[in-house]
Amino acid sequence: MTSADLVVAGCRELLTCAGPLPRRGRDLGEVGLVQNGWAASSKGVVVYAGDEEGFRRSVAPAPGAVTVDGSGLVALPGFVDAHTHLPFAGDRAQEFGLRVKGWTYQQLAERGMGILTTVKATRAASRDELVALCLKRLDRMLLHGTTTVEAKSGYGLNLEDELKQLEALRDAATLHPVDIVPTFMGAHEVPPEHRDRREDYIALLVDVMIPEIGRSGLAGFFDVFSEPGVFSAEETRRLVGAAKAAGFGIKVHADEFVSQGGAELAAEVGAVSAEHLIAVTEEGVARLAASDTAAVLLPGVPFFLMMTKRAPARKLIDAGAAVALATDFNPGSSHIFSMPFVLQLGVFTLGMTVEESINACTGNAAYAVRRQGQVGSLEPGKKMDLVLCDVPDHVSLAYEAGRNPVRTVIKNGQVVVDDGRRVAPR
Repeated sequence: MTSADLVVAGCRELLTCAGPLPRRGRDLGEVGLVQNGWAASSKGVVVYAGDEEGFRRSVAPAPGAVTVDGSGLVALPGFVDAHTHLPFAGDRAQEFGLRVKGWTYQQLAERGMGILTTVKATRAASRDELVALCLKRLDRMLLHGTTTVEAKSGYGLNLEDELKQLEALRDAATLHPVDIVPTFMGAHEVPPEHRDRREDYIALLVDVMIPEIGRSGLAGFFDVFSEPGVFSAEETRRLVGAAKAAGFGIKVHADEFVSQGGAELAAEVGAVSAEHLIAVTEEGVARLAASDTAAVLLPGVPFFLMMTKRAPARKLIDAGAAVALATDFNPGSSHIFSMPFVLQLGVFTLGMTVEESINACTGNAAYAVRRQGQVGSLEPGKKMDLVLCDVPDHVSLAYEAGRNPVRTVIKNGQVVVDDGRRVAPR
């Protein structure tokens, strides 16, 4: 018998999402559904996930083991938010008001708003202020079932302030149960002081910032905004080459508004992920499907920017791409921190099934940050990151749109949200 110090008992449905990752094509719809599901862990690691009979046969709760009653609830792996811009200061509510009146994202950027507004506020903030902001946002994410989050810098756009953002993420990670996967994104935009000297900024990135941050160990990934008006395909290729030489895994903001072959480039250079893909080409879809590069779709962006064009999720899935979903939490184009809402947007705006959206928010999202060996499914040997939702069945995760269904969150085998409220681990 296997000993367990935490047991989740008698769930109406348990979705293990178990199996090889990433899931592609038809497999994306397989969620490992178990009726009357039970799960157990020891020292934060899953030792069992399955039906009651198998639990009774193979698991022995240790003296003092915590038992969580899953009666009437749906259990699934903790959500993995594979694309956020967590460590920023300020907001862009005024800018949002202008967009509601008809201004476009690009028009605002041309007038010095957009990303550069947040750069100014983030540069003015101290590291401690950024830590406090991150902790508040992580609490909100955790209450909505997120247990692992990728977090990008990119609002410093100089060595000092990019380091400050990444240090804030490091400090927040020691103070909060949510796992943080840090990404360096100094190539988010050209800062105002280099607008007339963009080549100097690219040289600064290549010669100073990328090597220095690579040596610091503060980030495992490098991301670049490959888009006309931001970084060209040629510039992207140069930056990616420097980042790979410095030991970073590569992510690419690709084909968000206009395609310049970002998806194709991401697949060519072996990027971990290509993210956005609203304007991806047919060739880009084919290249991603034939590659190991995850296609991270961010349905909150066209929703928040009130766009009619959306990423072609069905084409990507049917072609065999490894599709994931994420919030793109940021102050300008997707001020959304709820993964259940993103799951719903995947269904309502991208044409995905509920099961496909669930896998895209869990296992495939873990793959998109290369944490699939640790999180994203409920299988022996992985972290016990589990969410209990107050819905009658998993389809209702989308059917009951507009509310937060999360009642309980277990992180690393510890209850950290109980009855919808943040609690100290027990």
